[in-house]
Amino acid sequence: MNRSNRTRRVIGTLTLWTLFATAQIVPGQAYADGDDTSLTNLISLASQRLALAEPVARWKWANHQPITDAPREAALLKDVVARAKSADVDPAFATAFFQDQIDASKDVQNGLFATWRATRPPEGTPPDLATSTRPQLDTLTKAMIAALARVQPLRATPDCPTRVAQGISNWQSLTRYDSARSAALNRALGHVCETGGVGATG
Repeated sequence: MNRSNRTRRVIGTLTLWTLFATAQIVPGQAYADGDDTSLTNLISLASQRLALAEPVARWKWANHQPITDAPREAALLKDVVARAKSADVDPAFATAFFQDQIDASKDVQNGLFATWRATRPPEGTPPDLATSTRPQLDTLTKAMIAALARVQPLRATPDCPTRVAQGISNWQSLTRYDSARSAALNRALGHVCETGGVGATG
């Protein structure tokens, strides 16, 4: 076999493997637009934000601070409304979405506090909340507002809850997501669809 034929066979094989891999990731259900990249991006951002719940909880534990910070939460939601208007995102949608982020984060933090009380407290010095963790949260807020603008068109589609559920399932499989935080991730994405909640898969 000459080099040209061998090259064509290699390219053909790689193409088939690419299509096979894609088929494993893309859900089998027929979706309205066939592309949930924007939804996957939003799920990724929500996952990243939830990951910051642990350093926040560690700082609050070390500094004897309560998990709920009502003034801080109110300030965040006020800022979210302003950012949403600038990005052509429905302010009510943005407010509900970020309230879910707050509640999901507090779910994780409460779980950590309960574990530390029952076993032993976390070791080491936690990252500083003001100079380390909050700047990361602020960066995620900006990215999430932009992501909401891209996801907004699918909110009213009949299959939105199922698409969100399938997206979460795919994300958890691909990233080997901590199953202990699945409920928190579901809560964080509970108002992506206009109907609310996350649908079933399969």
